Amino acid sequence: MDVVVVGAGPTGLTLGIDLARRGVDALVVEAGEKLFPGSRGKGIQPRTQEVYDDLGVLDAMRAAGGPYPPQLVWRNGEPLETKPMFDPVPADEGAPYTEPLMVAQWRTQEVLYARLRELGGRVGFGRGVTGLEQDPEGVTVRFADGTAERARYVVAADGGRSTVRRAVGVGMAGGPVDPSPFLVADLRVRGLDRDHWHVFAGADGYGVALCPLAGTDDFQLGGRLPEGTEVDLSLAGLRRLVTTYSHLAAADITELRWASGFRPRAALADRFRVGRVLLAGDAAHVHSPAGGQGLNTSVQDAYNLGWKLAAVLAGKAPDALLDTYEEERRPNAAAMLGLSTGVHHGEVRRGEATVQLGIGYRESSLAEETRANPGPVRAGDRAPDGRNADGVRMFDAFRGPHWTVLAPEPVAGVRSLPAPRSYGPGVFLVRPDGYVGWAGETAEGLRTYADRTGATESVGA
Repeated sequence: MDVVVVGAGPTGLTLGIDLARRGVDALVVEAGEKLFPGSRGKGIQPRTQEVYDDLGVLDAMRAAGGPYPPQLVWRNGEPLETKPMFDPVPADEGAPYTEPLMVAQWRTQEVLYARLRELGGRVGFGRGVTGLEQDPEGVTVRFADGTAERARYVVAADGGRSTVRRAVGVGMAGGPVDPSPFLVADLRVRGLDRDHWHVFAGADGYGVALCPLAGTDDFQLGGRLPEGTEVDLSLAGLRRLVTTYSHLAAADITELRWASGFRPRAALADRFRVGRVLLAGDAAHVHSPAGGQGLNTSVQDAYNLGWKLAAVLAGKAPDALLDTYEEERRPNAAAMLGLSTGVHHGEVRRGEATVQLGIGYRESSLAEETRANPGPVRAGDRAPDGRNADGVRMFDAFRGPHWTVLAPEPVAGVRSLPAPRSYGPGVFLVRPDGYVGWAGETAEGLRTYADRTGATESVGA
């Protein structure tokens, strides 16, 4: 087997899809007997929507969810004010998706799981990892049921308490971002409209919010409670909490479907790679839920790693290509941790800062900018959408597991398309994850870069 992916959350399923469409023999394993049942990470940022577009699941995600409603703030049982959840980010040809999409995490995982199965991928449920050993040739993963799997690489996508991370001895630096206990729960509620995210703030500065979960009949309850409060996650306890802060009666909370208590923290793994084991998602970075960065950062991890694993496994690139995963993703995860914490403390607005369209890798060793005077799009940047002079849409051209060459004029022996004028002058090699890897005045040096990154087949005629 090529890869064992530990954890069937959004990270593991996204990686499983990307590997499956590349023909990699991979198995996703999950300790639970079924997919995660709660809403937890419900915000799908615009950059993640671009990833889902490429993976063939964006339409299904949209059908499973919907837009965010405005907040309606209540006080003393009366509606006080309505305000947007996010600062608007104008759409343009290069960024067609600029509004976050709300999809309950359990719905997200259902969509991803269906796509994985469609591509021939597999999830082994009820297979909790107890340990592993690696050697120069591969990794042996041991499970609680007494079985084991042997793979060339293992990816830990098993959450903030990652068994795999601990097994390879990687620590995490960080700590709490708020001393207050928080909770999140999926409830059936009557007496509230589904056109607003209802916020009930108490005089003590704490409170609860009830958000209608798009694509479901549920509301997501979120609560921040006074320090030292014992969180009661029973139906009776949640009824008491809601009635304490809102005008709703206990009987208006008709059903509890899922609940979880937590204390927000921010933590970053010391390393994202130990030999043949790589860390992704919450196993590598843990965020405050504020601003909707955790799940999205995790999906970006998987999207960055998938093409690199496939290139190395196929012998198209050296193993050292996998070192660029940590090089690129760890600094970005650190930045997103800072952003999430800033949103949590009210220091950063939700909007342009949180949509993740500005994430790039200009400092990466994979970013080769050889032009003396680069235009608006440089090596390491996200490759924007747009249409070229032939009417070809870039996101349509990029869709799939290949690299894409954009050149103003045909290049002998190279498959290429003209770039939109918005890119500026030059030749661009766009990576499978939608970032510009190489840019030059001409195609000189293009093949050398392609040879070291596994792009040779995509480039060659």
